[in-house]
Amino acid sequence: MNFQTKLNTTIKKNNSLLCIGLDPEIEKLPKHLLKKADPVFEFNKSIIDKTEDLVCTYKPNIAFYEAYGLTGLASLKKTIDYIHSKYKEIPIILDAKRADIGNTAKMYAKAVFEYWNVDSITLNPYLGFDAIEPFLEYKNKGIIVLCRTSNPSASNFQDLKINGKKLFVKVAEEVIKWNKKYRNCLIVIGSTWPEEMKIIRRMAEDMFFLVPGTGTQGGDLKKTLESGLTKDKSGLIINVSRGIIYASNRKDFAEKARQKAIEIRDEINKYR
Repeated sequence: MNFQTKLNTTIKKNNSLLCIGLDPEIEKLPKHLLKKADPVFEFNKSIIDKTEDLVCTYKPNIAFYEAYGLTGLASLKKTIDYIHSKYKEIPIILDAKRADIGNTAKMYAKAVFEYWNVDSITLNPYLGFDAIEPFLEYKNKGIIVLCRTSNPSASNFQDLKINGKKLFVKVAEEVIKWNKKYRNCLIVIGSTWPEEMKIIRRMAEDMFFLVPGTGTQGGDLKKTLESGLTKDKSGLIINVSRGIIYASNRKDFAEKARQKAIEIRDEINKYR
């Protein structure tokens, strides 16, 4: 089953556009988990088990695992394998923002899709098409390209004009062209930029957007949905990380995460 099919199936099953970012930090984990052999995996597992019926996808950011060296990467692998084994219908996005010159990109793609075995990957378009092509050739996988990122300094480069068009618009134009051929592209647009999201939605009526920035970063959920939903009230993967996974740092952390996920999922659906 390809990424798009898994995504649409889970959206329908769970009535959800919510993506939970699995971004664990050791110092923020409940203290009782630190006694476990693998506290990061135990934390992730508990969050997943309590929220699997509320999400459309999970998105671990590889930085939160690389920071702990081989131990952290082992926790990431266990987390990915656990989702695939127990909740195989739920797609996994690896947030790694990869891209490099052709042969290096080929090795990155091999690692992401063959070793990590995720369903989708975030990519940086700065190097151009030949840095993206090795990922696109995995036609069953989702290729999610940065376009308008959620951070405040995004405008430093993304608003620069090229032949009268802002750079983020030029990026969107290219990704739309790639998608016409490969049919597996998505676009990253932060919820902190609803007007920019409107522009891209007009250009890409049916494509999915991965939407960071809701919650801790202050993105407006109502404006995001008004700006980004497709005609069939879908087309958005709305990521929330810290606002859900750190709802509590006590033994009730997983239950509190579930309560917060329900709240956000239901708020999203209110505006659909």
